[in-house]
Amino acid sequence: MTIVRPSISVLTPSQIERVHAYSLQILSDIGIQIASEKARKLFRQAGARFLDDQTVSLNADLIHWAMDAAPSALEIFDRRGRRAFALKPGAETRFGVGVTNLYYEQPGVRKVVPFALTHVETAARLTEALPAFDLLATPGVAGDLPPESADLLVTLAMAANTCKPLVLLVSEPRLFDTTLDLLQALFGDRAQKPFVLPYVNPITPLVLNEDTTEKMSSAIGRGFPIIFSNMGMSGATTPITPGGTLALLNAELLGGLVFSQLVRKGAPIVLGSIPAGFDMQNMMSLYTPRTMLLNLACAEMMAHYGIPHSGTSGSGPGWGADLPAASALWMNHLTSCLGKVGLAPFVGGNLDSLVFSPAMVVYAGEVVRLARQFADGFTLDDQAVDTEDIRSVGAGGNFLGSEVTCRLFRDMMETSPIWPNMTLEQWQQNDRPQAASVLERYTLDLIADLAPPPDCQDLMAKGNAFIEKSL
Repeated sequence: MTIVRPSISVLTPSQIERVHAYSLQILSDIGIQIASEKARKLFRQAGARFLDDQTVSLNADLIHWAMDAAPSALEIFDRRGRRAFALKPGAETRFGVGVTNLYYEQPGVRKVVPFALTHVETAARLTEALPAFDLLATPGVAGDLPPESADLLVTLAMAANTCKPLVLLVSEPRLFDTTLDLLQALFGDRAQKPFVLPYVNPITPLVLNEDTTEKMSSAIGRGFPIIFSNMGMSGATTPITPGGTLALLNAELLGGLVFSQLVRKGAPIVLGSIPAGFDMQNMMSLYTPRTMLLNLACAEMMAHYGIPHSGTSGSGPGWGADLPAASALWMNHLTSCLGKVGLAPFVGGNLDSLVFSPAMVVYAGEVVRLARQFADGFTLDDQAVDTEDIRSVGAGGNFLGSEVTCRLFRDMMETSPIWPNMTLEQWQQNDRPQAASVLERYTLDLIADLAPPPDCQDLMAKGNAFIEKSL
């Protein structure tokens, strides 16, 4: 069987080697600052040269050792212990809902309110219900919870309201270990099978801060795979040029890779960048066609290294599930599926990724569905072409009554679950509905019918008891 499958690439092999060479130069000559003495000790034991008290110079041999040591693939499971998907270079792009929004846009009325614990439940159940999404990332910072327990309660609500894998962001560093304790108390060895991927960031440019290295050491020591991802804003935290941004962010990722393997050789790690521009007038990040190119370029660098990848999800520019959001989502989701992007884990944010929008999640799910159809391509062989079918119709005929048409029509002409196909007359007869209003009503109906997994209440009771005992 021959499959015609579209693809997109950004970098040539020689350009990949050039980016790598620039990154090696940055790490050797400029180095990376290591804020923690415990982390610096690991680099000293590995024979790394220090440029000053905190800045380590990484040579090519140590970097290539880390590349060889890290696994090239991860099997990801759900919380029931069932295989969910493989995360490796060349595998299908996986999309997730999140991440750490401060506000919530109520569908239908489009009112923005502070993010609360109940919104975590909605995000988790939406993730569970929508087949386009493969995982849930921490969807928001619950402002209605005390800081000393917020991360724990949000994590519990996530785990209890979806069975899909979790990307975990813990905002309070001192609660990181307790949060992992909670998951292990709830799920035992299944917590590391893995279905939970803690997510950590360096400080760009070129700082491995203490909170990040402590989280990495703790997660790796417990057997959790981690996502090490950096966010660059061109002209602010990274060079204004795309090439400079790519070389710098890639260097940071290699620094994080080396540290992870010094903690434990063979530790599973996912690397990637969230490249963005910076609007100096409004002091906000933004996605542009150039930053989408950098997202693909980063994925290609990780494929070259044989390291699983996590990138950007295109969320943030919209004012809701609207035209600005749609343009960014389409550009990101389609190019991600056509390129080498591994994870796109943070769908659903608007207004500089501050406001979580359920309608945006539902719309993005439709974009993902269509992007995957496009990326799947089509079959080109004798059975697919079927010259006998063409012969039976002949010149000047039509294929409406063809046996092949009758057999395949529903598969080939699948319609949107949100928007029905309508003629002009049907649209006018239905009082000229607006697509955005139809999406909002669909989202409200979907949320009204959402149900938690059968074991939700048992997990909530067990988790709340653990949290109360731990605080």
